[in-house]
Amino acid sequence: MKVSKKTLILLAGIVWLIAGVNIMAIGIQIYKPYLNLINLVLSSLVFCFFWFMIFSKLVRKHTKRISSYQEEYHLFLKFFDKKSYIIMIFMMTMGICLRKFHLVPDIFIAVFYSGLGFALGLAGILFLYNYFKIWRRNKNA
Repeated sequence: MKVSKKTLILLAGIVWLIAGVNIMAIGIQIYKPYLNLINLVLSSLVFCFFWFMIFSKLVRKHTKRISSYQEEYHLFLKFFDKKSYIIMIFMMTMGICLRKFHLVPDIFIAVFYSGLGFALGLAGILFLYNYFKIWRRNKNA
């Protein structure tokens, strides 16, 4: 099933936003007994690291890659490149294993997942912003 380049950016936004909300929800569900200023600062640091060092750059990279495609229509899975799919599979596998086998304490899950989930969700919002910016530009052209 092929979709337009613009729709690839929309799909990326939806996928990243759903992933972010789900990861953040896991962290927040566990957070209650660990809620204090130090842990909130740690979650903020996790967010800042992932947002500024990884996800904001990744959104720009993928938006630019998708926009530069010569053909208008592509397989709906091409909102990621191969490297990103490998990273996603690795991150999901590690996250599931950490929780399922209790490899880290709940406080780690609460702090880390809350920060990571917020950064992922913000990446989804930025993809959606890019989609609507392109949509508005095409509408006015």
